[in-house]
Amino acid sequence: MSIALLILVLIYAVTLWQLTAGYRKIRSFEAGTIQPKTHFSIVVAFRNEAENLPRLLQSMEQLNYPLELFEVILVDDDSSDGSERIVYQWRMNHGLYHVTLLENIRRSGSPKKDAIARAIPIAVGCWILTTDADCSLPKEWLSTLDAYIQKHQPEMIAAPVMYEKARGFLGQFQQLDLASLQAVTIGSFGFGLPFMANAANLGYTKKLYNDLGGFEGSLHQPGGDDVFLLQKAAQKFPEKVHYLKAKQAIVQTQTEKSWAQLLNQRIRWAAKASNYTSLFGRDLALMTFAANLALLLAVVLGYLGWISFEMTAALWLIKIVTDYFMTAPTHRFLTGKTMWLWLPASLIYPLFSTVVALASFTGTYRWKGRDYKV
Repeated sequence: MSIALLILVLIYAVTLWQLTAGYRKIRSFEAGTIQPKTHFSIVVAFRNEAENLPRLLQSMEQLNYPLELFEVILVDDDSSDGSERIVYQWRMNHGLYHVTLLENIRRSGSPKKDAIARAIPIAVGCWILTTDADCSLPKEWLSTLDAYIQKHQPEMIAAPVMYEKARGFLGQFQQLDLASLQAVTIGSFGFGLPFMANAANLGYTKKLYNDLGGFEGSLHQPGGDDVFLLQKAAQKFPEKVHYLKAKQAIVQTQTEKSWAQLLNQRIRWAAKASNYTSLFGRDLALMTFAANLALLLAVVLGYLGWISFEMTAALWLIKIVTDYFMTAPTHRFLTGKTMWLWLPASLIYPLFSTVVALASFTGTYRWKGRDYKV
């Protein structure tokens, strides 16, 4: 039994070391000075975001990019908290900005994909950028994207996301978890097998979207407007899919306010894995689940005396050290800080991750006031 557990953890460790090597292959990008030329359409789907929209809209005011080269399309998905009034008021006070407010039209089992698909046909820009209503955008976001596009000519760009305020142990746990996910994302691009992206900071050309048939093939999935579209693009046009590793392009989002909300969010994220078209993505999700479950089994079997304390400690040490060296560079890139509370977070993460994985197979989750069955 101990050998089987060791094999599971070692397979996980070897894969993460490969992703760590992939992370190093993605070089940081500096925009420099370049004449802006790319026309962007920023698409934001929202539902009951009256609390967050002012922060997003304020960050749009700060964007250092010619107003004639970007527009904002906001799609209201049946809000009932007055979110649309905030958009109307902001638009009235900022007449120089090109802002369009649409109502979502439901055509599938995915409200967000419907909202984005509603916006794209009327988008003026040749590039679609998606972000979320609870985000804030960095001042040089568009100028950095434009510089990268002009230099490398991609048709899809995944870019970094971090939490704006990670306070207390819950906030730090989320920051570390997000950093690990971003590390895997960047590493998979460097490894040549990208399968993850975050819709809070994702861009693609209208041409690529149309060439891929939009979200066809994943419309039955409530979420995944980011990962499923990226996986489809990576399979058909791998050379056109890039990762932008630039501090000036980091979009900030909000942490969940409770453990229950965090668990619900992570179940929603994990529920996508079983429908990945990326074989590597599915295998990695399975390996991660197996490694975390192996650690929990080792504790139980060690307590029962079926495996030695030394073996249990070795299994935990292998995974914790591997996770640390995978996550630490990404955490420094995203926050400019070293990780703290890493050890206590690492000790509870296997239980948290296993619960999330099991619930993503059998449970339900709540998203934007609606219940979905996995």
